[in-house]
Amino acid sequence: MQDIRQQAVNAVRVLSAEAIEKAKSGHPGLPLGAAPVGYTLFSDVMKYNPKNPKFYDRDRFVLSAGHGSMLYYSLLYLFGFDMSIEDIENFRQFGSKTPGHPEYGVTAGVETSTGPLGQGIATAVGMALAETKMAAEFNKENFPLTDHYTYVLCGDGCMQEGIENEAASFAGTNKLGKLIVFYDSNNITIEGDTDSAFTEDVGKRHEALGWQVVKVNDINDLAALRRAVKKAKAETEKPSLIICKSVIGYGSPLAGKADCHGAPLGADNLKALKEALGWTEEAFTVPKGVLRHTRRAVSRGKKAEQAWNELFQAYKAAYPKEAAEFEKRVKGELYDYASDDELYKFEKADATRSTSSTVLNRLAEKVSSLFGGSADLGPSNKSVMKNKGYYSPENRTGANIHFGIREQAMAAICNGVCLHGGFTAYCATFFVFSDYLKGSLRLSALMGLPVVYILTHDSIGVGEDGPTHEPVEQLASLRATPDVNVFRPADGKETAAAWVSALGAKRPTCLVLSRQTLPLYENSGKAALKGGYVLSDCEGTPDVILIGTGSEVELCVKAQASLKEKGVNARVVSMPCTEIFEEQSAEYKESVLPSSVRARVCVEAGSPDCWYKYAKDGEVIGMTTFGQSAPAKKLFEYFGFTAENVTATALKVLGK
Repeated sequence: MQDIRQQAVNAVRVLSAEAIEKAKSGHPGLPLGAAPVGYTLFSDVMKYNPKNPKFYDRDRFVLSAGHGSMLYYSLLYLFGFDMSIEDIENFRQFGSKTPGHPEYGVTAGVETSTGPLGQGIATAVGMALAETKMAAEFNKENFPLTDHYTYVLCGDGCMQEGIENEAASFAGTNKLGKLIVFYDSNNITIEGDTDSAFTEDVGKRHEALGWQVVKVNDINDLAALRRAVKKAKAETEKPSLIICKSVIGYGSPLAGKADCHGAPLGADNLKALKEALGWTEEAFTVPKGVLRHTRRAVSRGKKAEQAWNELFQAYKAAYPKEAAEFEKRVKGELYDYASDDELYKFEKADATRSTSSTVLNRLAEKVSSLFGGSADLGPSNKSVMKNKGYYSPENRTGANIHFGIREQAMAAICNGVCLHGGFTAYCATFFVFSDYLKGSLRLSALMGLPVVYILTHDSIGVGEDGPTHEPVEQLASLRATPDVNVFRPADGKETAAAWVSALGAKRPTCLVLSRQTLPLYENSGKAALKGGYVLSDCEGTPDVILIGTGSEVELCVKAQASLKEKGVNARVVSMPCTEIFEEQSAEYKESVLPSSVRARVCVEAGSPDCWYKYAKDGEVIGMTTFGQSAPAKKLFEYFGFTAENVTATALKVLGK
């Protein structure tokens, strides 16, 4: 008779294969091959409470190879989470708890959305990073409030993605010793054997990046897996990569073949799998003995959480001030920043990257949870918090992060920091390089994570660096991404409003900021929290409405004065965030952009595509080509971003 542990491993395999077969789609190869790792983690290694998946000091598990999601769901069912057999049977169906790839907020126990390969492991690096900083800030002798590990399961696909190398390099540099990654090495991807495109020594690469590498020659050796974890935990100065040799589609007639990577086994192969594993149960049925064995995790988890709660109560008695701060941090509570008028006080015209720095540092004095940095552009992005120190292995309490030139991993790491809890995460780079981090930002949006993206050097105003560094299409791209707030402020007060909005958002916010100096407007400020507002009005009903963002608002204001001299009434609308403006009431939007006034000119030094819905019968002054290398003033003149052109365009729209 099979050992109960082996029966449990096989239960994971069979449930996964059955659900995929019923759905007629999915990826059975990884669940069949990597089931021993999942079982070992959930049964013998991890600290968690299935009945409270958000228990603070739990170990985190990330399935970076998210296509193997049925492995995850089978484990959640077996180990007592809020997952039923009916949920398993509804795999990949509309509205189910078991979507095709793991989705944060949909399935209890899923720590992050994964699927785009490499994103999971990079996000896990952020979780491990956050763990070290929370521990450094709050742990006291005999009071380890924060003491947990981050475990990852990834495959050959993750190891081929550039983001994995970026994140692994960052983790090694920062000595994230509580990060343990299982690499399911089966040498197969969709197109076949990995030798066709991937022959590097992954272990040696990670050793060079500062990792400990442990090898398990047979993933089915449960004792070897446990020994590998023990060795990984013993190494506290390095993250650990446990390379597990496995067979994709283990136990099925398709074992070792790419055919089982992303398609159901088929009825005959599923039957053969069960015979090979000695599985005689009815479909979607798990032996009671296996469930008794795996569901012991429920009582273990309750005891683990109870022990932590008792520890925290003792901590609270010994360190009441720190305990109160800890609770606020974990709950994400900030001070009353929305009523802080000091954030809006500026005395002179300045670049919005500079006013953003001012606001950030004002916030840093009162928001201890701020944690972020730049992709090696801190001085240019002006994203450094003064007097807060830099995070490093020698200074785990530092609030500024040296991300290095790793844009996509930087954003994914911030996602992980945010998901871990206890921090307000931000990252920064030049706006044109937002293309590099788009995949990670997209996951910020999908998960509703309030990561703040500081994106400076926002237009052809970059000037001499030329078209490779001058954003054109990026604004339209970000605005086309659901659930992202894109702010392009026109002055310091609008920049303050953008930060206030970002801190209260349940989604990511992009702060798109200028390098060049912009005026300070008398009527700007908190009105920008509505996304768009009347910055400067005319007497009576306007003949034309001038709509601008960022540096182009100045052109609209100057054109308004010029038009007035010509007997034309113009209203200037600043529209720093179209997403928030669209969320306002119909009455408010009508008050700003009355439908009766169809003569409009929209002005923005970026792609014009997202402005035609506001232009109505008017025109859009935008960029339809890439920029050039020249001083900024020359470029703005050359591409028509002048008050004179705005004036002439308004007159043209009016037929004058």
